[in-house]
Amino acid sequence: MPQAKTLTPAELERVLSYIESKPNAIRNRVALLLTVWAGFRVGEVAGLTIADVRNADGTVKAEIYLAAARVKHAHARTVYLNARLQAELQTYVASKTWHTADQALFCTQHTPRKGFSANTLTQHFHYLYKRAGIEGASSHSGRRTFITTLANKGISVRLLASLAGHRSIATTQRYIDVNDDMKRQAVELA
Repeated sequence: MPQAKTLTPAELERVLSYIESKPNAIRNRVALLLTVWAGFRVGEVAGLTIADVRNADGTVKAEIYLAAARVKHAHARTVYLNARLQAELQTYVASKTWHTADQALFCTQHTPRKGFSANTLTQHFHYLYKRAGIEGASSHSGRRTFITTLANKGISVRLLASLAGHRSIATTQRYIDVNDDMKRQAVELA
């Protein structure tokens, strides 16, 4: 199975523009950005509740703790949210009525209080990318994009592994994409 495509900035904008023109735009935008800007796995996004992201005063948290039972390979981790993502989440949270603290953060259209399953959200992302005309993208593309983008900005692989929740830097290194533009820029540094 080929690796998920790493999104270019233009491709990310194309997907976000497509999302903007469709129903549930705010929900879909924030769900996608959690993968691209914070490195969430699609199953982690599907499992989020309003209590995971909202403080008691109604503001959005800067850090989201994911217990071992909710994370791949049962390795608990804290996911850090940048200011842009916090603002996106705040807009989304303010746009909905929340009934209980354990309510799914991202509910399906047909069952407003029931969240996506990991499988359903995976399919949902697949079709968002496909309909936006992004070939080779999958639900894992956001996570790969997150890791590759930070690697290109000089973030160490050890820090990337910690942010991604990987035990091994070898796993993290497989996420980092290399393209011709990156090679050209690297050669110019010599």
